[in-house]
Amino acid sequence: MANLKNRFARVALILLAPLIVAGCGINTIPTKEEKAKAQWAEVQNQYQRRSDLIPNLVNTVKGYAAQEQRVLVEVTEARASATQVKVDASTITDPAKFKEFQDAQDRLSGVLGRLMAISENYPDLKSNQNFLALQSQLEGTENRIEISRRDYNAAVQDYNTELVTIPGSIWAATFYKSYKQATPFAASAAAQSAPSVFPGAQSAAPPPSSAAAQPGTQPGR
Repeated sequence: MANLKNRFARVALILLAPLIVAGCGINTIPTKEEKAKAQWAEVQNQYQRRSDLIPNLVNTVKGYAAQEQRVLVEVTEARASATQVKVDASTITDPAKFKEFQDAQDRLSGVLGRLMAISENYPDLKSNQNFLALQSQLEGTENRIEISRRDYNAAVQDYNTELVTIPGSIWAATFYKSYKQATPFAASAAAQSAPSVFPGAQSAAPPPSSAAAQPGTQPGR
């Protein structure tokens, strides 16, 4: 009888062990990293949406303001540069690659703003239905970019904080040594003054406390 009880006790311990460990937060780090990656994918989707709108926008403006060749070329070149930066889920833990992506997108934002601003000098362009439709889509996309960047920064702050605070730091030092902190978006000088043609579309700065979530880094995987 005693052996049977001991056997049942061992089986119960084996069955309950995963629940006990999970309750201690062992799965929290990978769960929060996956959320940050999912938000990063949404950021990429919105930037891709913007990129897809640009060729039609350039062609429409060219039809009414061909003399603005310099700006048209700058937008086309900035779009090409931005699309050449290859990123994936691992980019969020690669500060250099992440900065390359953000810098390219910020440059595109700047020249795109100038392209939209010149429409003020061309009444026929401003009233063109195709241009108005593209402008509306672009404004909506800029707003979605802002929201996706803010959501991403919030997920990154949550994940990074987990890596450096107890009990997460204990798991990070044992089971998750290969996990690195993720990189948040930082507000650039250009991003803090979005073009007036994009009402309310300002690039998202990191949450005020995001810098505090950055102390220390985990060894690279």
